[in-house]
Amino acid sequence: MSKHISLVWFRLDLRLEDQPALSAAVRRGGEVIPVFIDSPQEEGRWAAGGAALYWLHQALADLEALLEKKNSRLIIRKGPALESLGQLIAETGADAVFWNRRYEPELVKRDSLIKQALKNKGLHVETFNSALLFEPWEVKTGSGTPFKVFTAFWNKCLALPSPAEPLAVPGKIPSPSKWPASLKLKDLGLEPRIDWAAGFRESWDMTCGGAAKCLKDFSGEPLPRYLNDRDRPELRGTSRLSPYLHFGQVSVRRAWHTIRKEGRSSSGYLRQLGWRDFAHHLLFHFPETPDKPLREAYADFPWKNDNALIKAWQTGKTGYPIVDAGMRELWHTGWMHNRVRMVAASFLVKHLLVPWQRGAEWFWDTLVDADLANNTLGWQWVAGCGADAAPYFRVFNPVLQGEKFDPEGAYVRRWIPELSGLGAKWIHRPWEAPAEILFSAGIQLGKDYPKPVVDHEFARRRTLAAYDTFKKQKPAEA
Repeated sequence: MSKHISLVWFRLDLRLEDQPALSAAVRRGGEVIPVFIDSPQEEGRWAAGGAALYWLHQALADLEALLEKKNSRLIIRKGPALESLGQLIAETGADAVFWNRRYEPELVKRDSLIKQALKNKGLHVETFNSALLFEPWEVKTGSGTPFKVFTAFWNKCLALPSPAEPLAVPGKIPSPSKWPASLKLKDLGLEPRIDWAAGFRESWDMTCGGAAKCLKDFSGEPLPRYLNDRDRPELRGTSRLSPYLHFGQVSVRRAWHTIRKEGRSSSGYLRQLGWRDFAHHLLFHFPETPDKPLREAYADFPWKNDNALIKAWQTGKTGYPIVDAGMRELWHTGWMHNRVRMVAASFLVKHLLVPWQRGAEWFWDTLVDADLANNTLGWQWVAGCGADAAPYFRVFNPVLQGEKFDPEGAYVRRWIPELSGLGAKWIHRPWEAPAEILFSAGIQLGKDYPKPVVDHEFARRRTLAAYDTFKKQKPAEA
């Protein structure tokens, strides 16, 4: 009788602990060949951006090292995925393929075709959930439809059986008698030719060990501190787990059970994990939403596309310190504090009337945790055109947001050093500071730091007028 040979197709699940596809292949018995296939062309226009590709390279290097410690290795190929899998099956005699599911629309379609094609060839194929607490199709309204309101969605989730405990790292990963050929990781060209990632390296440990430490450090903090500090960008009050969760370097089930065992309640951080599931729920059931608003009427909203203003926003030169600090943090570290993400996104959409899709594209290319589901949910929430969306009349005042959540100006001073000489009274509104205050701080507005690109009150009135006019034109839909 021939021995089993299983391919384990790694994707955004770059770890050994709680790795259902890997564990299933090992339990099956026989040889196990871990595989990674680079096929960005199959992800369409939402293939990973520059920041995410840099993290992906580091995560794959770490996975290679983890597999080597288990006397295994990672076979790297370039796509298309079905063709690459077919070649590996022919080269190795593999009779089974295991992988963990992804939920991006283009990949759902691709993976379904691959699964059927492999089964038609007589292979054993199994897929698993490794990325979510609950599968998108498991959570339904009473009438069997998808949820569009988070609280109802989350209440339904909490009524379901709790997510399973994480799987242990396999004790042994049986190697094949002969390994197939593999590309070198550097052959994928994931790292930039010009090294712009120094800030990433100083900000992150992009390994599974870094993920474990991040979770351990966060779970050791008392719940009240998280609830009190999570909106303060100058503090390390959030988990910073988002890139590790995106690349699967820590499992969401590990995060869930670790936080629960530390006594955290579902009203705190676990609820944030629920928002992550909700984002994937929406993306799965409404696959057009990365490009089109969930509330279809908003496709006709009278947006503006002022490229000079968009550039000012992208480069942190809007003249509003809390917005600019966030955009500079993003450029340097590949990450931005969640409260500041909301303020910066709202500024682009509500103050500048720029289409939310333009902002989503910029975040997609610059965030290390760029996740299609979360990115889409966040931007549609801000624009008021998605599920659980912020009401159209909510226009964040960037000055008041800065004064409330960065009261001493520490966050702004860190990312906008040219304003570091200003005291807390003026740092979020430098254009209102008396001339002698600006002079003593060494600041010449318009030269050292820009004047506001738009007046807040003017922008607020303009936005409300645009939304009001739009809603009157489309009362039944909007």
